[in-house]
Amino acid sequence: MGRGILLLTPRVSDRPPFDESAEAEEGAAPATGRRKAMGFFEHLEDLRLTLIKCVVTFGLFVTLIAYWIDDFATVLNWPLQQARAAYPQLKTDLVTNSPMGIFTVVIDICLIGGLVLSLPFLLYFLGQFVAPALSKKEKKILLPAAGAAFLLFLGGAAFGYFLLAPSTIRVAFELNQMMGYTVLWTADRYYSLMMWLVLGMGGAFEFPLLILLLVYLGLLKVGTLRQYRRHAIVVMFIIAAVVTPTPDPFNQALFALPLILLYEVAILVAAWLTRRRREPVLEI
Repeated sequence: MGRGILLLTPRVSDRPPFDESAEAEEGAAPATGRRKAMGFFEHLEDLRLTLIKCVVTFGLFVTLIAYWIDDFATVLNWPLQQARAAYPQLKTDLVTNSPMGIFTVVIDICLIGGLVLSLPFLLYFLGQFVAPALSKKEKKILLPAAGAAFLLFLGGAAFGYFLLAPSTIRVAFELNQMMGYTVLWTADRYYSLMMWLVLGMGGAFEFPLLILLLVYLGLLKVGTLRQYRRHAIVVMFIIAAVVTPTPDPFNQALFALPLILLYEVAILVAAWLTRRRREPVLEI
C-alpha cells in the first residue's frame, strides 16, 4: 500500500529576481496617478516658471491696453455717462489737478483691463502648477473650479460696472445737487473708484468658492453655515457699509444682497457635495 508522495515545488518564473526599489519606482506612478516626487529646488523652479508666465501674460495685456487706452477709457467712462444723462444740469468733465495725475489714470486703466483680460490665463498657469500634486479625483474638480472662479469674477465685475458704479455716481450727483456744490471730479480719483468697484466686486464674488473649499476639506460643516446664517448676513452688511463709497442704504443693500444670495447658493452646493461624498460606492 504505498502512497504516492506529492512533491510541491515552487513554479519557476521567467521574471528576474525581485527588486523592491524597481517595483516601487514602476508601481508608484500608476498607483497614485501622480508623477515622480520632486525635490524642493525643483518645486521652486516650477514656481519660478509659473510666476514668469503670469507676469509676462499680465504685462502683455497691459501693453495692449496701453496702446488702445483711449478705447478702454471710453468703456470705463460709461457709468459716468449714464449718471450724467439723468442729471444734465450737472455736466462736468474729468480733470487732472497735478502733473502726475495723468500717470495715475493710465496705471489704473491698465491695471483694471490687464487683470480682467489675463485672469483666464493666470488661472490656467496656476492650475498647471498645482495639478501634479493632486489625485485624479481632485484634478477633475480643478478645471470646473477654475472655470467657476473666472465666471464668478466676471459676474462680480459686471455687477460692479453695470449696476453698482452707475448707482454710486448717481447718488453722489444727488447729494452734490442737494448741498448746492459744484461737481468737479479728478480723473485719477474716478478711475481709482472704478478699479475699486469693478475689481473689488469681482473678488467679493469669489467667496462662495472659498466656502465650498473649506467644506470639501472638512474644515467647515454645512450645519455651521446654516446655524450662523444670520451672523453672516450682518457681517455682509457691515462689509457693504465699509466698502461702498457712499453711505446711503440703497448702495449698501445693492452690494450686500448678491453676497447673501451667493452665500445661500454656496450652502446648497456644499450640502450636495456632502451628500455625494457620503453615498456608498457600489463595486461590481
